[in-house]
Amino acid sequence: MPLKKRTQWIGLVVWIVICLGAGGLGAIATTPEIAGWYADLRKPSWNPPDAVFGPVWTTLYLAMAIAVWLVWKDTGFRGRRLPLALFVVQLLLNVAWSWIFFGFHLPGWAFAEILMLWLAIALTLTSFWTVSQVAGALMIPYLAWVTFASALNFAIWRLNAGT
Repeated sequence: MPLKKRTQWIGLVVWIVICLGAGGLGAIATTPEIAGWYADLRKPSWNPPDAVFGPVWTTLYLAMAIAVWLVWKDTGFRGRRLPLALFVVQLLLNVAWSWIFFGFHLPGWAFAEILMLWLAIALTLTSFWTVSQVAGALMIPYLAWVTFASALNFAIWRLNAGT
């Protein structure tokens, strides 16, 4: 039985809160380190300005929320367990990366973790695509950004190894 329209719209709000909340949990580890530890790291010349990260991540979290909602909205968790479980896994890995990199100052371990995150996003995107091509497409910018972030994480790790 399909979910009622009102339940669907409430679900959208809940997914937005969950995704932005995940961003907030990551920001707890990230924000205090921007002006201190992170500022002191050597970074590649192609490192974006710090001001770029907040708007990009906010946009990506909103796109993720809409994508997961499109997968969830018709049947809820029934029949969509795998795509939704993959989404939750990648979201947890997303938060964990912030804590590993910024909170614990472990760029090497963060690089290993971001590779798992990349794989989890790719699997989520693929599973979303089978339910809704729009949902899958909404995950593409996220995968692209994490691809870039992976390269940046690797470069920062290598530039600062042994320091």
